[in-house]
Amino acid sequence: MDKLKVSLLGATGMVGQKMVKLLAKHPQLELVKVSASPSKVGKKYREAVRWIEPGDVSEEVADLPVVSTNYEDHKDVDVVLSALPNEIAESIELELVRKGKVVISNASPFRMDPDVPLINPEVNWEHLELLKHQKQRKGWEGLLVKNPNCTAAIISLPIKPLLDIFRNKKVIITTLQSVSGAGYNGVPYMSIEGNVIPYIKGEEDKIAKELTKLTGRVEDGKIVHESLDSSVTSTRVPTRVGHMAVINVIAGDEKINLNEIKERLKNFKSLPQIKKLPTAPERPIIVRDEEDRPQPILDVSNENGMAVTVGRLRHENGVLRMVVLGDNLVRGAAGITVLTLEVMKALGYV
Repeated sequence: MDKLKVSLLGATGMVGQKMVKLLAKHPQLELVKVSASPSKVGKKYREAVRWIEPGDVSEEVADLPVVSTNYEDHKDVDVVLSALPNEIAESIELELVRKGKVVISNASPFRMDPDVPLINPEVNWEHLELLKHQKQRKGWEGLLVKNPNCTAAIISLPIKPLLDIFRNKKVIITTLQSVSGAGYNGVPYMSIEGNVIPYIKGEEDKIAKELTKLTGRVEDGKIVHESLDSSVTSTRVPTRVGHMAVINVIAGDEKINLNEIKERLKNFKSLPQIKKLPTAPERPIIVRDEEDRPQPILDVSNENGMAVTVGRLRHENGVLRMVVLGDNLVRGAAGITVLTLEVMKALGYV
């Protein structure tokens, strides 16, 4: 089977390095180009990157020359993956898409655009149907697909099999997000050590809005957003990797069977599992019954970081509560990008 040729924008950052590891020995995808900031162009990848992942840079990638983000440097690849920072992603990605490239991006611009699929593969792979109409509606030669906010990606997985319970109810979400979500240099040590910061700029609105799109449905070539009424409080905590969310669903008088909910979560599978795609976790959702789980140090790496863990399931005084944990760099970013491409390949979009 011929591999798709892939280039990666933002290849030297934290999420970019995760993608490099996932792509290095991929059975369906071949990373043939890496891109980074102008000061690194022309260097070998091993010279340009400050490698913070365990182990060494893979030999398949180490000697690749770093190229620019210009279209000319990517015109001969099948797909461009983007781990660019939000502030520079829009113009670079748009140039590539307008000139005919397929771009799958982890950056926030265009996430809520009605013609751009916002994909968490197990949750809403059907939304890729928008791509059948995107070129005509946008006047683009290529295609653009977006990943959700890392926390929305983690939260939306357990919501999917429980959507009938969440629908049309008030949902209170408090997130405890690791420092890696802000990037390698994102939170100064003296600000976060022994501390909790009860605010992350723009995060609360993103999570609430993106959840309605992720859990929506396609009708007549358009996304109909789900009626999820979420109030989100986002906090930054002194944990290296792993975003946690405490979710409270105001269920009122509705009867809730906790054993049934646990079974729904445990048994949830979707297209990536059915097709046994390389990056898909065998169990997307892992349920823990212990009173003190999930914990980042114990649970964040489940299924190579692609599963989410749910614990503290309780139904008391008309409120259904659960604690959800996932790897913000893998399920929330790098892994979801690669898995989305695998789904697109399996369905014939690339």
